[in-house]
Amino acid sequence: MLTENEGKKAVQLARNTIDIYLGSGKIIDESKMDLPPIFNEKRGVFVTLTKNGMLRGCIGHPYPESPLKYAIIDSAIAAAIKDPRFPPLTIEELKHVEIEVTILTEPKKIKAAPKDIPSLIEIGKHGLIVKKGYRQGLLLPQVAPENNMDEIDFLSHTCLKAGLDPDAWLTGAEVYSFEGQIFSETEPNGEVIEKRFQ
Repeated sequence: MLTENEGKKAVQLARNTIDIYLGSGKIIDESKMDLPPIFNEKRGVFVTLTKNGMLRGCIGHPYPESPLKYAIIDSAIAAAIKDPRFPPLTIEELKHVEIEVTILTEPKKIKAAPKDIPSLIEIGKHGLIVKKGYRQGLLLPQVAPENNMDEIDFLSHTCLKAGLDPDAWLTGAEVYSFEGQIFSETEPNGEVIEKRFQ
């Protein structure tokens, strides 16, 4: 788990990364940011951008394959300019965007009969990955409580995110759960708080 101060540094790294990249096309030199040692640990991470309460970009690394600092830098740039659902963010627009960083635990497969999977999911605590063949969908832990989903809704929407039928979790798709520590700006470039849903 990250401390509150480490969480603030994670969000600041994401904002600085986007600001520098949109302004100059350059990648931030994270060595000048005096980051705590935990940023060298391999972690999964997602960076979420919102504008006026609406999603504006969300991309990340589901698995702990690179040091946290590099995962944040890569995810921040990708959320700003590579999310296929949105046009690339502009530097002017960045002033109106709130940034949220979610640090993930390693996803673990839910080993249970399909009918028992919902009982092993805690809304507000777990995020989900659904996989079948080459298709994969992921929803972060905050998505379910923010959209008033129950366990079945959450599973169904994760299947849809993967491009599968909503009941694919009942018919052979693999389901993984993970937890996330969420640090979010309360307003664009404002105070950073840890979001909790439980």
